[in-house]
Amino acid sequence: MILFNDSLFVTDEQEGFRICRETRTTSIATMTVILCTAGYIDVYFHGAMLRINSGDLFVRIPDFSQPLGPYKMSPDFAFKQVTIDASIYEQLMYDHMRVEPNWWSKQEYVKKNPIFHLNQQSIEFFDVYFHLITLQLRDNQSDYRKQIMMLIARGATMEMLNYMDKLAITTDEPMSRVSVNHSDYLFREFVSLLQMHPHQREVQWYAKQMNISPKYLSEVCKERSDKSAGEWIADITVSELKHYLQNTTLPIHDIARVMEFPNASFFCQYTKKHLGMTPNHYRKLKR
Repeated sequence: MILFNDSLFVTDEQEGFRICRETRTTSIATMTVILCTAGYIDVYFHGAMLRINSGDLFVRIPDFSQPLGPYKMSPDFAFKQVTIDASIYEQLMYDHMRVEPNWWSKQEYVKKNPIFHLNQQSIEFFDVYFHLITLQLRDNQSDYRKQIMMLIARGATMEMLNYMDKLAITTDEPMSRVSVNHSDYLFREFVSLLQMHPHQREVQWYAKQMNISPKYLSEVCKERSDKSAGEWIADITVSELKHYLQNTTLPIHDIARVMEFPNASFFCQYTKKHLGMTPNHYRKLKR
């Protein structure tokens, strides 16, 4: 089975793995999740050959990891794979950023530990979400397919975060105990403030709360994530306005009020600057 659209690729065939790796996963702008159900596959990743065995889940995060390199499959290798565009991943992270206080730490953990050995219950959960995704990709008649797909993806992400919570309790080195240097501490403090005050859009405001200069804050963010503080703020703001424009019927002036813009006119200017079009144009385009 090989199914795909502009932002999603699903397969359980070895040929599908090859096609996806050559056309999508060579880009850092995708997230790839592979569940090995039999045999094994050796994949070159982050400068080393990793073996994904039966029962292992491999997770590759966009923007924070390297392309998948050469690979070698065992003759009996069987798997299920879902690859999504980075824009969907960013939207999912925005959603979870509001409710998951340790989302950055968990993302960093996945970056350093991309392979999880799943228990039987977690494998069954993955199978259910994989089946739901394939059903939706085959359903070309649904007017709500995109919204349903996002709900399925959110549910699957929550399952992964929940599994990581359990993993942190049972491993010898929980995520919460990983050593943190000064830059890590400042960056996490910034992210925490961004979670609590997502409608503050000035770097100076965050720097003042942290008693550091705006320049130093941006340097710390750039060092830790390859994005400046201003880029982080803009990304969160753009993700939120996309959500309201795509998934709600709220009038533009109400969205501007909810997001604490001075007025609808300023909100429209901001949207045009960051999306290249007016809010109404973007809403019509996405629907």
